Amino acid sequence: MDRITAAKVFVDLAYSGSFTKTADRLEMSRPMVSRHLEFMESWMQARLFHRTTRKISLTSAGEACLPEVEQWLQQAERLAQMLVAEQQPSGQIRLATSMSFGFSQLVPALAGFMARYPQVTVDLTLQDRVTDLTAERIDLALRFASNPDPSLIGKPIALCDSVLVAAPEYLQQRGTPQHPDELQQHDCVGYRNFGRHVWHLSHRDGDECSVSVNCRLTADEATALMVAAQQGMGISMQPTYLVSGQLARGELQVVLPEWQPDQLKIYVLYVSRKHQSLAVRALIDYLEDWFREHPWG
Repeated sequence: MDRITAAKVFVDLAYSGSFTKTADRLEMSRPMVSRHLEFMESWMQARLFHRTTRKISLTSAGEACLPEVEQWLQQAERLAQMLVAEQQPSGQIRLATSMSFGFSQLVPALAGFMARYPQVTVDLTLQDRVTDLTAERIDLALRFASNPDPSLIGKPIALCDSVLVAAPEYLQQRGTPQHPDELQQHDCVGYRNFGRHVWHLSHRDGDECSVSVNCRLTADEATALMVAAQQGMGISMQPTYLVSGQLARGELQVVLPEWQPDQLKIYVLYVSRKHQSLAVRALIDYLEDWFREHPWG
């Protein structure tokens, strides 16, 4: 068995006094904790704990070993960090995000990352549904939320603003809304939610408004809705990262520019920091720097 892991189990048990607490903290089963302790005692050739049905406590041999084992673990950690610092990121990263963000922003960002680290390969999953990172063996996911899934570790790396947009031809034919309530008299295209479509907007002066809109076309992906808006099929709520180019070229126009949809944070999410590869850590840092230096308007 791994002596470093066994030593970590021994130290944790010394402070927790509980097989169950150590198993939870080290993310292993209780029988595995027992196996590591047995290995540690065989290695030290000494009984390290007194065990009863209710508690465990260090033997005199365990008390003598504890400070030495802690110091040995610290030295091992310093050595590992020194070796990692000399390595280059390598291996595969499984990465998930939405289709619209993937093709418009993430792939351009990855071009620079992969040029910098030629030993890294990326497997990109593009889907708008929520991804089970553990079941699908995803290393990182980029998601948009006001609050991320509490079961995951989340780090905000950018902000996602949205705007209401429509094709100039649509606005010429149907008129331009001057207040959110007028959206009810317009065709809209929106995300599929199997129910009422309510858009929440905030005015620059602090007023807020929620309006129920008529979505004749719905879809589960932002790019399709953007194209529908370009085709004059209605007003759409779109992230600025996707439509900034179309707005600059005049293919789309902002509707109700003084009213803003809710702002979301873009999080990079992962299951655990434990044993996270050097490549994954490098990608998190790279994306945070990239999106800070390359705003999409």
